[in-house]
Amino acid sequence: MKSIRIGGVPEHFNLPWHLCIEENEFNKEEINVIWKDFPDGTGAMNQALRSGEIDAAVILTEGVTRDIINGNPAKIVQNYIGSPLVWGIHVAADSKYKNLEDLRNTKAAISREGSGSQLMAYVNAQNNGWNIEDLKFKIVTDVEGAVKSLKEDKAQYFMWEHFTTKPLVDNHTFRLIADCPTPWPCFVIAVREEVLKYNAERIQKMLEILNTKTSTFKNIPEIDKILAERYDQKIEDIRNWLKITSWSDSQLRENELDEVQEKLRQLKLIPKKVRNSEILHSL
Repeated sequence: MKSIRIGGVPEHFNLPWHLCIEENEFNKEEINVIWKDFPDGTGAMNQALRSGEIDAAVILTEGVTRDIINGNPAKIVQNYIGSPLVWGIHVAADSKYKNLEDLRNTKAAISREGSGSQLMAYVNAQNNGWNIEDLKFKIVTDVEGAVKSLKEDKAQYFMWEHFTTKPLVDNHTFRLIADCPTPWPCFVIAVREEVLKYNAERIQKMLEILNTKTSTFKNIPEIDKILAERYDQKIEDIRNWLKITSWSDSQLRENELDEVQEKLRQLKLIPKKVRNSEILHSL
């Protein structure tokens, strides 16, 4: 049985993968999917793709697009979450900062260079008319690092997925200042080129199994309760999240990728736009 190593964040978006693994749906087709959690997100997954530690990743669209343009030998093979990701902009609960304008010229906590938390800080700055060249960052590795950094005022705000971070708002560790949705579908599946060269059929079969699961995921009996229990969320938050979240089995559209590339270029995060065929791969 051939193994495929997949990386992803330990968040509710990826429960369909875990259900397929737990229910042996991949194994039935002689595919051994080995999942690895990356709590520190996109930057770490890009590094793991580059090193060959993983074969594929469920990864933020803008983060992997930027890294592919900058030399990551991988391709986007399909969309995964077709809806935007809602990034919450958080400060410490007792922070003096009350609104977005208060955060101008302060320091953002980010998981690492090239992470979604860094890229979206640029998007948020541009949305609010801030000078992106004035942005300052503090690398904190993960959410726990962000908690410590904001508490000690080593950074002043932290951007992370709204619902994943909501328990920290509810327990008064963080305070939510605002939300910043991505302007495009948020998660894609990227695969190393070497894996696509030699195992494209196996990757395609794996995705067929996954896409069958995601197409009926919201109809699983008591899926809201299952998600709430497994990811330590309030059931009303999960229900709100399910309303605004949709899974996708199609390839990222050319116009969507154009928008991602143009935004990255405007923010000076890539030197230039490239042909979409250098980023996308159709199975």
